[in-house]
Amino acid sequence: MKRILLFSILFLVIAPSFSQSYFKDGLSAEWHRERRDALRNLMPANSMAIFFNNPVKNRANDVDFIYHPDPDFFYLTGFREPNAALIIFSEERQIGDIKTDELIYVQPRDPRAEMWNGKRLGQEGVREILGFDQVYLFEDFGKEPKLGVSDFDKILSFSLSNDIEGSSANAPLRKMVNTFKKNANYPDDKSEVALQMYNLIRATDVENSANVAQIIGRYRQRYPEIENDPVLQDFLKAETPEQRMEVKNKVPENKTDVFALSQMMDQLREVKTPEEIKLLSKAAKISAVGQIEVMKAAQPGMSEREIQGIHEFIYKRYGAEDIGYPSIVGGGNNGCILHYIENDMEHINDRLILMDLGAEWRGYTADVTRTIPVSGKFNEEEKAIYELVLKSQEAGIALCKPGVEFSEIGRVTREIINEGLAELGIIKPGQRHNYFPHGTSHHLGLDVHDRGGYGALKEGMVLTVEPGIYIPEGSDCDPKWWGIAVRIEDDILVSSDGPLNLSGDAPRTVAAIEQMMRIPSVLENWVLPEID
Repeated sequence: MKRILLFSILFLVIAPSFSQSYFKDGLSAEWHRERRDALRNLMPANSMAIFFNNPVKNRANDVDFIYHPDPDFFYLTGFREPNAALIIFSEERQIGDIKTDELIYVQPRDPRAEMWNGKRLGQEGVREILGFDQVYLFEDFGKEPKLGVSDFDKILSFSLSNDIEGSSANAPLRKMVNTFKKNANYPDDKSEVALQMYNLIRATDVENSANVAQIIGRYRQRYPEIENDPVLQDFLKAETPEQRMEVKNKVPENKTDVFALSQMMDQLREVKTPEEIKLLSKAAKISAVGQIEVMKAAQPGMSEREIQGIHEFIYKRYGAEDIGYPSIVGGGNNGCILHYIENDMEHINDRLILMDLGAEWRGYTADVTRTIPVSGKFNEEEKAIYELVLKSQEAGIALCKPGVEFSEIGRVTREIINEGLAELGIIKPGQRHNYFPHGTSHHLGLDVHDRGGYGALKEGMVLTVEPGIYIPEGSDCDPKWWGIAVRIEDDILVSSDGPLNLSGDAPRTVAAIEQMMRIPSVLENWVLPEID
């Protein structure tokens, strides 16, 4: 009896925390199937693409983080369990007795494991709920159905790491990855940088070979593995274009391409479908409500963690499954730390609070930032910086139209901030500075920094517009500006009808924020007992 109890306790402790296998109110099985078909349309003829779901991540000792699937895997399947692999064929293929264009491998049903960690879909569930016809267990990978990898002209994969965490929970994943590498003759002995250089050499001609040599030379300064690669060294040492072409013929051929698949997924995920926009919009609206409720509740003496807690409580109250990224709540000078996530300041008094947080709704994350005065009213310097950032942001949002270059948003917003800082006497005209050290925009979706290209904007893209000004204590300017950090960030849908601010419910102007902060909070009378 004691032995059984001990085993049960150990199983409870070491078992990973699995979230639900799929979202019942999320994207449909038909939607995910359409996304797989869209990928097939991008794949070269007679090719296969392989995806592995994320490993379980260890938090500390025998406790794991709540499981989060790989965004590309989720995008194509809707499946949220570990130890899974997906194979997509460019065309329907006959494999033994079956004819199919895809295979998926999953973990089996296990009553004991499910007693601790929740129900698994298993083979039947993946067939019935997620709409896959050919579903196999992870133990069948490489065995059933017997797949002739050598029959393909191209095998598309991401760069696969050798350092999957050692937890026993990841043993099936490690086995599948190693089996694939062996069967596909995966170039495990070459770094990703070396493989990228090989691709450049393969694509060059006589006229451009000198330019490729210059590129490889620049990479050599940062990546020592290039120095140890004899083929790349021979290419660099070649003195004539003809000699470089001779080296080109020595570049080892490999069917496995670890770059093209990432580019294809960038292309697919950068433009959101109406179903995705609906989920992103809800994530943004929930996040905006969090900002509103904190504006009502904020008062001098509150801690950064308390403010963080109100935001995240609102997310959970609406049923959001998670935060999209670690919450950033920086009071005063802490706001000058761009990715400040400690949130451990105890008492915020008479300072600005920069709050960069986003709810994750059915896999899709918002990314919303507001900066407010804990006292409820901006002082003169804070107001001047805030209104400069707002002016910059509004100009950036106005540019979010199809055909506008991504870089134009950054150029215009930075130009406005530079001119404004000079007018305030914080910098001299034309002076280089570090008060706006980051980019203005990024794609938003399944990842907070989502996949996508950075050329011309397209209808259906969702991106952030987030200029900021950060003046750390000790900066080379009048001390009255020290410790002021302002970022305003919204989630913008690019539309032919003009930009649509998905997070616009959260007040952005000085007047609107101060007015919201005068409204009583429902939390004012929520008093917890003192604890020593």
